[in-house]
Amino acid sequence: MTRFLFVVPPLVGHINPLVGVVGELARRGHRVAWAGHEGQLAALVGQDATVFDCAVPSAELKRPPELTGPAAFRFLWEEVFLPLAEVMAPGVEAAIGAFEPDVVVTDQHALAGALVAERHGIPYVTSASTSAEVVDPLAGMPKVAAWLSGLLDELRARHGDPDATGDPRFSPHGILAFTGPELVGDAAERHPGLCLVGPSIAPRPSASDFPYDRLDPGRRTVLVTLGTANADAGARFLAVAADALAGLGDRVFGIVVDPGGVLTDPPPGVLVRSHVPQLELLARGVDAVVCHGGHNTVCESLWHGVPLVLAPIRDDQPLVAGQVVAAGAGVRVRFGRVDAARLTAAIEAVLDPDGGHRAAADAVGRSFRALGGARAAADLLTAVATAPRPVSTPA
Repeated sequence: MTRFLFVVPPLVGHINPLVGVVGELARRGHRVAWAGHEGQLAALVGQDATVFDCAVPSAELKRPPELTGPAAFRFLWEEVFLPLAEVMAPGVEAAIGAFEPDVVVTDQHALAGALVAERHGIPYVTSASTSAEVVDPLAGMPKVAAWLSGLLDELRARHGDPDATGDPRFSPHGILAFTGPELVGDAAERHPGLCLVGPSIAPRPSASDFPYDRLDPGRRTVLVTLGTANADAGARFLAVAADALAGLGDRVFGIVVDPGGVLTDPPPGVLVRSHVPQLELLARGVDAVVCHGGHNTVCESLWHGVPLVLAPIRDDQPLVAGQVVAAGAGVRVRFGRVDAARLTAAIEAVLDPDGGHRAAADAVGRSFRALGGARAAADLLTAVATAPRPVSTPA
């Protein structure tokens, strides 16, 4: 029996892909535990899971909405990922001491997991919850890449093995990427340890009371969601989306996810919910998804063969949206400028059976499913656990 410790940041989209992997390992008889924000993990992975609590930054993150490009990237690292690594490191240290894992599986942006594991000589595997990093988004920004490399070196000196080399975002033991070649192209050539497993689709704990009886088989179903972290930026877009769906009401049944409660007077015929069981809805036959280009929503939609209208906001979303458009499985609109007429046209385009978007999404979905998801990820992790380790000899 092998012990696997999963180290994750307090970000829903980074945790969800690993839930199925943990379940698969447990079914194979292995011991699994989590290290991260205890309250959030209890809600996402179940009360019976073994969880080691890690501190997270206490200050509420206020990201200036006008930040874009390199400035947004620097902010994300300086104000989010690096402080997170600093405060998580003691909790990861305690988790390793108590659980004694054979392998650490650490999210690409939970750097404490990689660094503390390497200091203890424990093999770790990177979990890449977004395809953005594996396609080298800094290839055209060498100064930003050098700046980040310097920060990672300083972080390693404080928490990792000072003699280690390599980027802690990319484990030498293996990188799990929950995507496929249709989106990331030749990324495996840049990262020899990259394992494309496709989305990890598995049941999640849910207490949803979604009114499935409202779904209308006589109309196409369109889901609009901006994910779990964009409520601050989405008010205008959700209002535009509701108007676009209302204009298609005779042909389309619209569902808008509105966690911030900004749609106080939605148009008739548009169902507004604070949360939805997204995987269940996709499985029941959603015909199109309008979203921000978040990696999980994109890949879960494509796994089900559902085409997308993409309105990227920030971070990795423009890159992911570009990958989907290049694959022919969706169209892109401008988040801050699209109006109801343009969004209506985009929705109609991906719903058009002769437009090719559904066929492209179906093709990507077949490829994703063939990659193996959670099973393939568990295969890689067990292989790492059983691989011979180098034996050090006295000098």
